[in-house]
Amino acid sequence: MATFFGEVLSVYSRAVEEDEEELDENEEDEEIRRELEEKREVHLHWSPEVSESLKSGNKLPCSDFLLAVGHNAARFLSVYVLTSESWDAVGHASVWNERSRPGAGITSEESACVFYRHKNNPSVLICQTTCYIAEDQLFQWTEKVFDVLQHRQLNVTVLSDSSLAEYKTSDYLCGSSTPFLRSLHTAAFSGQPVCQSLEQPNIITGLPAAVLNHCEVHRVATVVYQCYSDVTGPDSVTMETFKPALTKLGKSVQLNPSPSTDILRKFVRTTNIQSNLYT
Repeated sequence: MATFFGEVLSVYSRAVEEDEEELDENEEDEEIRRELEEKREVHLHWSPEVSESLKSGNKLPCSDFLLAVGHNAARFLSVYVLTSESWDAVGHASVWNERSRPGAGITSEESACVFYRHKNNPSVLICQTTCYIAEDQLFQWTEKVFDVLQHRQLNVTVLSDSSLAEYKTSDYLCGSSTPFLRSLHTAAFSGQPVCQSLEQPNIITGLPAAVLNHCEVHRVATVVYQCYSDVTGPDSVTMETFKPALTKLGKSVQLNPSPSTDILRKFVRTTNIQSNLYT
C-alpha cells in the first residue's frame, strides 16, 4: 500500500488471523464433539457363547423378549422370576451419560442393564434396565439390541415404571385405586392386554416408547404395560401390580407364587416409603 508521500507500507490483515483462529476453534470443537459421541455410544457385551454365535452372522433365536424398565419392574422380575435357577446372565449394556456414570458414585444396580436367557428354553430372553438412557441414546440402544434378535415370531413385553404425578385424568383417583396398569401395543400384537389402554392425552416416553416405536415400524408384536404408582422407590404392592402382565406369556416365564421373606427383604424397600403426589 502506498501513502500520499509515496512511502510503501506492508499490508497487514486481521481477517487472515481471525479465519485461522476460527478454523482452529472449529476443529477443536469438532474433536470434542466426536469424543463425546464416542463416549455416549451404547455398547453391548455378550457372554463368550453368545458372542461366538453372533460373530458367525447368526441372530439370537427369540420367541419372547421381556424388558423391564425401572426399579419396580426390574425388581419384580428379580423377586418373582429370576429367583429360580432357570436363568443365565448372558450379557449387559454399558451406557454413559449425565445420569449414568459407572464408577462416579453410582452403584452397579443403578447403572444396570442386564440380559438373561432361560436355560431350558434359550429362545426366552429377559432384560432388566434400571439405568438412565438419555434421549440421544434411545435409538442406539433399541437398534443394537433388536439387531441381534431374530424377529420372526418374536413377541415383546415391556414392563415400565411411571409416577402417578405424570398421569392425566379428569376423574378423581382415590388411594385405593393405585398402583394400576395401563397398556399400549403395536398393530402386530394380536392378543388381549390384561388391562385397559392408556387414555389420551397420556403418553409413554423413554425406552418403552423407543421400543414400541421400533417394533411398530418392523411389525413386531409388542405390548407395553406401564405401572402408575404414588410411591417413590421399589415397594411390594407396586411390584405385584405387574403380575397379570405375565399371565399371557404362559409357560415361557414361570412366576414364583410365594417368594421367601429373605428375597423380599433383599429387593423391597420397607422403610421411608413416601408418596410423591405432592413433590
